[in-house]
Amino acid sequence: MLTHPAALIFYALFLWWFSTGLVLFLNRRNPQTFPAAMAGGTVLFALALYGVGYSAGSTSVASTYIAFGCGLIAWAWQELSFYLGYITGPRRVLCTPGCRGPRHWGHALGVSLYHELSILITGLALFWLTWDQPNQLAFHLFVLITFMHQSARINVMLGVRNVSAHWVPAHLFYLKSFLKTKDMNPFFPISQLLALAILWILIDKAVAAPAGSFALMSATALSAMAALAIIEHWFLILPLPLTALWRWWEQREAPSSKTKTDSYPLRSIASDFTAPKAVAGDANRNSHGPEGPLAPSPSGRP
Repeated sequence: MLTHPAALIFYALFLWWFSTGLVLFLNRRNPQTFPAAMAGGTVLFALALYGVGYSAGSTSVASTYIAFGCGLIAWAWQELSFYLGYITGPRRVLCTPGCRGPRHWGHALGVSLYHELSILITGLALFWLTWDQPNQLAFHLFVLITFMHQSARINVMLGVRNVSAHWVPAHLFYLKSFLKTKDMNPFFPISQLLALAILWILIDKAVAAPAGSFALMSATALSAMAALAIIEHWFLILPLPLTALWRWWEQREAPSSKTKTDSYPLRSIASDFTAPKAVAGDANRNSHGPEGPLAPSPSGRP
């Protein structure tokens, strides 16, 4: 039963939905809970790396499910550490008003540089753990999610209809200055063609694989994640309520997570991001020293 493609697809859907909602829930809670959330997530991350190494030498049904779950946990830790504010980048201020072009992209890289390096290091670790092993599902899954994630990030920066700015936690308010609202951008069709090509290759591998084989199970699991990523991309431009999938984290959102930063305007296609003068002044002061709301607090939160 567990070797049936439907079982793997359901498994992938559930893990994707639950892990995404959990990260959203944790980064919107009271900042005093962040150290515990990060510590717990790091323990799971370490166990996931162990699970990847443990399952890499086997192509059994159990090892397939373990490898997929551990690969997804490894990615969820990247998101958790970023949105809690622990592993972000050297830049923690609003983007300069009127900034555009290569300079704007450089600032965007600055707010997530350490996050990108963390993804690279984790990917190399998974590559090493699965090198010359029959079960490389965790590594392949991590690479697939990384590609789709970067594609979505580029689309959001170039401009999409639904930027979901309310998902940005208050302590990362400066990220909103890199979001742009626009019906469509030239990169979106290209990104979808690439994603569909990847999905086609994975489905073709699954169809050609023998029934009940590891090749079938791994290709099916990767196909499910590729299809989910494509659907997520379309939610960026279609007027559909994707947030309804995770209402349970919004219902328990901490009051402290809703601040005046939630009202910051987004970059639009017709105008540049402009922050309130008082807030812009605070951001400039933060860029020159450790004082201010973005400095480390006694609670251990960045």
